[in-house]
Amino acid sequence: MTDFAVARHNMVESQVRPNGITDHRIIDAMAQVKREDFVPEGRKAIAYLDEDVELKNGRYLIEPMAFARMIHLALIKPTDRVLVVGAGTGYGARVISLLAKSVVALESDPELAGLARGFLAGDAGVEVVEGSLAEGYPAGAPYDVIIVEGRIAAVPQVLFDQLANEGRIVAAVGNTDVSKMQIATLADGHRSSRAAFDVSIAALPGFAAEKAAFVF
Repeated sequence: MTDFAVARHNMVESQVRPNGITDHRIIDAMAQVKREDFVPEGRKAIAYLDEDVELKNGRYLIEPMAFARMIHLALIKPTDRVLVVGAGTGYGARVISLLAKSVVALESDPELAGLARGFLAGDAGVEVVEGSLAEGYPAGAPYDVIIVEGRIAAVPQVLFDQLANEGRIVAAVGNTDVSKMQIATLADGHRSSRAAFDVSIAALPGFAAEKAAFVF
């Protein structure tokens, strides 16, 4: 039987700390949130491995190291309102809720959204909503940070339209298994962006490299 407390400790010590995560709040949050609670029963034993965990056909929970580096890159502040795109069963939203003022967890799959609502019940800092991932959730905008939980071909303009001034979007952008984790900032109507590191995470459905999309 897996000792999940030990597995969670080992994840933090071997996957999170050694990979440039200097924000102690992220380390504390990932040490606290029970990742195994957010994956299917048959995959709980692999919840803390350094790999994506399948939630259902075509949908995955991002590997711990990539997720930690992603939210570290976002520089989430305690006053920030965050949109999580492709929230799945809600693990990422739960971790981020310990860093931010509030989180909107957007999920397109009704089954996953239902699970997220159940897993996040009682967490007043998270709102789970359903809708098209590529359209974001304009009803809750503007957001200080938008986190896209999965690889996408390009960031749609509509997500930039939902950013607050000095807001940040963090997403893995690319069309192959190895993509670039990117951060873009919107300040006084002007965008700046940079590629931070290579990453190999599963694609998030519903996004296309449309002509109108902004490509880093």
